[in-house]
Amino acid sequence: MSLDRTNAASIQIGLAGWGDHDAIYAAGTKSSDKLKSYADHFSIVELDSSFYAIPSVERMQSWIGQTPSHFSFIVKAYQGMTGHSRGKIPFADSRTMFNVFRESVETLQQAGKLKAALFQYPPWFDCSRKHVDVLRRTRTWMEGIPVALEFRHQSWFRADMHDKTLAFMEQEGWIHSICDEPQAGEGSVPMILHPTEPSLTMIRMHGRNVSGWNASGQPNWREVRYLYDYNEAELEQWSGYLRALTQQTAEVCMIFNNNSGGHAAGNAKQLMSMLGQPVTPMPMQQMTIFDE
Repeated sequence: MSLDRTNAASIQIGLAGWGDHDAIYAAGTKSSDKLKSYADHFSIVELDSSFYAIPSVERMQSWIGQTPSHFSFIVKAYQGMTGHSRGKIPFADSRTMFNVFRESVETLQQAGKLKAALFQYPPWFDCSRKHVDVLRRTRTWMEGIPVALEFRHQSWFRADMHDKTLAFMEQEGWIHSICDEPQAGEGSVPMILHPTEPSLTMIRMHGRNVSGWNASGQPNWREVRYLYDYNEAELEQWSGYLRALTQQTAEVCMIFNNNSGGHAAGNAKQLMSMLGQPVTPMPMQQMTIFDE
């Protein structure tokens, strides 16, 4: 299954972060050169380091200079803004924190390189009045910035709330971040193929490792949570989903986040090939006497 040339052009595929995808870099590539090299392979990236610390304006300007004019960023919201830090923030107050984040992402926006700011909320952020109020406040404080919304609590999409949640996102101007993730209980959400903003829909491919999804309390959780290699049939199915989504939204951005085992880059390139998009070959890796 493949898309026609017009629809395929409205789909951008990339990875979460650029530092850990060894397969796309030639041996010996310096960390400082990886973003420039990454941009030879993909036209979009999810900036996930911003979850741990808000990048300075100078850092954003540096990344702008390392990427071509057509390249764009999805910036993951700082953890204090989504409640992951449980109220502990290194700022005077929440509004100051949001203002610092705004200044950072506006640097990309002014350069034409901001696709969206991604607000991914934690598993304990359930469907309740107080959390709806948080979303409304966030949308107000981020006015003028394209914002994507991703839930990690299935209550938002239970039968009695499914339509209301999507309608709320449409009314408030939230871009839907559709998830492909393990169905592992309350702390995961189903795949809802429903755009909520006509200009853009996001998709994040987290893998389908059910046993690793809820392993956050284990010391090796980062190594297993996103450990998954999408097979050809699963990627073919997504090419069909993308065909449908491009009829409902102007642009689709898909981010592969299944990199615990280094599969994200390969899966992304395989799907790009299925869509008829140009694919830059992986660099030759130096063999050692221990390679088979």
